[in-house]
Amino acid sequence: MILVTGATGTVGRHVVAGLLRDGARVRALTRTPATARLPPGTEIVPGDLAAPESCVDALSGVSAMFLFPLAYLTKPLRHPADTVDTRPILLAATLAGVRRVVMLGSSAALHDLEHAVESTAREWTILRPDEYAANRLADWAPMARAGNVIHAAHPTATSAPIHERDVAEVAVTALLTAGHHGCRHVLTGPQALTVRDQVAAVAAGIGRPLRLAEITPSRTRVALPAPLAHPTRTVEQVTGHPARTLTQWAADHAPAFTRPSPHHPQPHRRPPGTVGPHR
Repeated sequence: MILVTGATGTVGRHVVAGLLRDGARVRALTRTPATARLPPGTEIVPGDLAAPESCVDALSGVSAMFLFPLAYLTKPLRHPADTVDTRPILLAATLAGVRRVVMLGSSAALHDLEHAVESTAREWTILRPDEYAANRLADWAPMARAGNVIHAAHPTATSAPIHERDVAEVAVTALLTAGHHGCRHVLTGPQALTVRDQVAAVAAGIGRPLRLAEITPSRTRVALPAPLAHPTRTVEQVTGHPARTLTQWAADHAPAFTRPSPHHPQPHRRPPGTVGPHR
């Protein structure tokens, strides 16, 4: 049995689906089982990582766990609360006989929590995705729905956005196969793209033109860290297929960029310290 925490989120849903496709028995931990909407065959159980006592039953009979960490920012790029709040789950998992933990971390932070996983789990793998393509759902999709203009700063800044399905497929491989213990997999999309090129890639994916309008840096709040400009081949090395392009990602999410929305979408909860999506 494999336990998936964060099972109803952007990455977690694909982890659940991928494990089921490969024939694994999957138990999904969620605070709201009634609204989980997970694939048939998933054992859905209630639990909250912020209340470790609620997760004890969920760990029974589990051999491996996908860990989506709690996110409480307390200092820039340091998250000691993560270690405090998540360590009880790690200790409970060890006592319950869970051998393997695959943690969704970040290329930018979460190192305290990574150390907690490394010192507690019998077998561990850390996933460090850089920028998620899914950020565009919160940042660009509303602008695309309102017209054909994407407002962004630093049009020549580069990053290598990754499809959430690629992150999930690496997680599934690490959960089900040997050879990933002790690995820290840095995950990116297949190529570094400027912001201008990313707008063009999204336009190609959704099948309609988009234009970039540069805004001044003073109007932006977040700067992308330099490592995002250096793509890796980790997805291909682990899964056997190249990482999906930003155009492929946009095609998968085209309705979000085209259908009318009566209200502004809620922003995604993101893994702490990363430019990423809700779970």
